[in-house]
Amino acid sequence: MKRSNRRTFIGTGAAAAGAVLTAGSALGATTIDTQRPPIVHHVFFWLKNPSSTEDRDQLVAGLKTLAGIPLIKELYVGILASTEKRDVVDASWQVSELMFFPDLQSQATYQQHQIHQDFVKNYSHLWEKVVVYDAMNVFNRIA
Repeated sequence: MKRSNRRTFIGTGAAAAGAVLTAGSALGATTIDTQRPPIVHHVFFWLKNPSSTEDRDQLVAGLKTLAGIPLIKELYVGILASTEKRDVVDASWQVSELMFFPDLQSQATYQQHQIHQDFVKNYSHLWEKVVVYDAMNVFNRIA
């Protein structure tokens, strides 16, 4: 039987733990990828006049003004894509925005920022419904 001492045992355990952590990180297991800010703010808008491209384009223009808020690290504005209709796809909305923030405080501060307040004041007449999804990013793959 091979004798082991405390130093050998601790070294072997540390190496094994490192291997497990490395494998977990490679799979994205509960790690935060620092390539993208961790707070994801996704908003969907339903227009009062859903068939109006003029209203849609006006809302898109308004959303673009939010790019002037320095707390927002990334901003994407989109319209409904003409993808395959399936039971799991909600195609009832017209415009969306996707934002990334560095932390929860920045997202909270964004809500009170004057540019955001002006956006709501100047463009809220265009929508009848807004739904917000906020998430903590735990994995991303950027090609």
